[in-house]
Amino acid sequence: MANKAEKAPAEEVALDGEAPKKSKKKLFIMIAILVVFLGALGAGGFFGYKWWIAKKASGGAENATEQKAEEGHGEKKAEGGHGGEAKSDNGTAVEGAGEIVSIPPLLVNLAEPQGRRYLKLALDIELKDKAAADQLNKNMPKVKDALLLLLSSKTYDDLGSLENKILLKKEIVERLTLVLGEQKVLRVYITEIVIQ
Repeated sequence: MANKAEKAPAEEVALDGEAPKKSKKKLFIMIAILVVFLGALGAGGFFGYKWWIAKKASGGAENATEQKAEEGHGEKKAEGGHGGEAKSDNGTAVEGAGEIVSIPPLLVNLAEPQGRRYLKLALDIELKDKAAADQLNKNMPKVKDALLLLLSSKTYDDLGSLENKILLKKEIVERLTLVLGEQKVLRVYITEIVIQ
């Protein structure tokens, strides 16, 4: 009987040795299943957002574009501009609104020590009247030159905050006034900006 009593604890030790291996294996499997489940849940959320939410947002943008096209259908437009009277959100005419000329996107390197940052900027310029819009279109090379020189002198910090972007718009109005000769620019609208 002494042999049976001595063997029993040895068997228990062997069983206890296997139990930690099995529990570690189970823990690893549970963690792997949890990671796969969370990955699938995240991917499903991402694609669900892209499918339903982003689709609704882009549909709203398309409707707004269609409405603008319908409003401006009967108006005679200047090259790159819109009709003489602008309309407010409720459809009434806004006095004092002028012609709008779009400046194609400008791409410049920022004035950074390593030269690795760049700026892409597209603008819409609101001018007093059709004659000013025509003058701006005729002087487009001068306008682009003035804007490229101004933008390439900026650093990332010069364009980072909202206040600095508003200041940039004022500087653009000043540069365009220099090109056009007198105060013909009413407003500058930034339609696209990428700072990388």
